[in-house]
Amino acid sequence: MSNSADSPGIQSSPDRKSRWRPVRLLTIAVFALAGLIFFTSFNTAKGTNIRTDASLLRLSDLIQERSHRNGELDESNSALREDVESLAERDDGSTKAEDAKLAALEENAGTKKLRGQAVSVTLNDASPNATAKLPGYPEPQPNDLVIHQQDLQAVVNALWQGGAKGIKVMDQRLISTSAVRCVGNTLILQGRVYSPPYKVTAVGDPEKLQAALAASPEIQNYMLYVNAYGLGWKVEEDGSVTLPGYSGTVDLHYAKPVE
Repeated sequence: MSNSADSPGIQSSPDRKSRWRPVRLLTIAVFALAGLIFFTSFNTAKGTNIRTDASLLRLSDLIQERSHRNGELDESNSALREDVESLAERDDGSTKAEDAKLAALEENAGTKKLRGQAVSVTLNDASPNATAKLPGYPEPQPNDLVIHQQDLQAVVNALWQGGAKGIKVMDQRLISTSAVRCVGNTLILQGRVYSPPYKVTAVGDPEKLQAALAASPEIQNYMLYVNAYGLGWKVEEDGSVTLPGYSGTVDLHYAKPVE
């Protein structure tokens, strides 16, 4: 009888127990990755519900609080500026001609109050459940139902084009360095945050201002959405209105005056 090691039907594999099959390696890798994910999730949550919107609410509250604080600082800055100007006018050594020139520059810069006949434009979001009101228009997407940055910019640009002597957006006066910016459907203007409806008021010739609004191609495009989906649009003559002077900083951080 032959030795089992010499039997032709049996092949010995002395290293079989020390080999790792690819399937076993893949299984271990999957479990290791799952463990890492669970650990990371636990470490991030720290015992809290990571699906909650509480963090977003806290951020929103912080933005509103900072906006309110910025408004208070603007009012305080405006009052202090008036006090400084009043003290400076008592004995500044300037001539009447120089005072008149300075007053004209301040008026053009928007730092002084401005009174005159005014036109106001109010823009507002449409209803979130709005549907197409006109035949041939597709059903609206969410972006079709909210006011965008370019809509506000179109109104402001048209009013300047119509000869506006001064413009305010909401309760803030615009100057040459003002920027109208929107994040989602929230307006951020000179450090303060606003929600719709948005009101833009311009002092100037009412007829010319309204003609400039009607002639603007950007506003004509906006009116398509007003008629089709119900975006808010209202133009009014406000009679005599006093625009506030700009009360923020006027320091230039990038541009330099030409000498």
